Amino acid sequence: MMKKMEVGKKLLALSLGWFSMALSAQNPIVQTHYTADPAPMVYRDTLYLYVGCDEKDAPRNAYLMREYRLYTTTDMVNWTDHGAVLRTSAFDWSAGDASAAQCIERNGKFYWYISSQNKFKPGSSIGVAVGDTPYGPFKDALGRALVTNDMTTYAKHSWDDLDPSVFVDKDGQAWLYWGNGVCYRVKLKDDMVSLDGEIEAIDRKDASSFSGGFTEAPWIYKRQGHYYLVYASGFPESIHYSTAKSAGGKWTAQGVVMPAGSWASRISPRCCR
Repeated sequence: MMKKMEVGKKLLALSLGWFSMALSAQNPIVQTHYTADPAPMVYRDTLYLYVGCDEKDAPRNAYLMREYRLYTTTDMVNWTDHGAVLRTSAFDWSAGDASAAQCIERNGKFYWYISSQNKFKPGSSIGVAVGDTPYGPFKDALGRALVTNDMTTYAKHSWDDLDPSVFVDKDGQAWLYWGNGVCYRVKLKDDMVSLDGEIEAIDRKDASSFSGGFTEAPWIYKRQGHYYLVYASGFPESIHYSTAKSAGGKWTAQGVVMPAGSWASRISPRCCR
């Protein structure tokens, strides 16, 4: 457990550019691809960093992601590029674009939650792929999206089903958080690919849970008995956080981690685990 905590601390420091001078020259850690939305996972003695990859032929002033790449390290200095281990083409329902994603282990299986536009149903959707190793191969676990836009009706726009973040609590209960413009959450069943209960729009239920308002990119984790929800707020975005006594409980706004306009605010809240 201590090793996991130390690796997590080092990842945060590296992501924010607060690492030692000896390592500062190596930032960014990925210099051969346009990467976004890093989602770290510590498994055994290795840190796995799953990222989106922005294509160089993206439209002007926009982005285009069709794949997710994997980088690993055991010392936070030397990184191995494992290439594109998951593409949107693995999901028959995907319109071919990718947004933020997260991979998590449970019971020896690896579940990779992604967001993409749905070519069969209007709007964005959340899907999940599954693999036997953190390197894959990964396949669509359902053959359809787990969450579609017609299941979430609080936002007026159709791309509110983005940026999934999954957390498994110590009691075994898994939670799925996501959203753009609205922060959604729902319980997952033990199989990790089925919803268990109704979807909640927690910021609409209690706006005071979020300082500055919720924009996108929720990331949930637990540290020293406290639950943290880090998210992007406003535009240009700043990074804020809230705390709670449980993953399914009431969140209390705590303030700003990184203000808008700072270099650090351009990184994803997903680094802060």
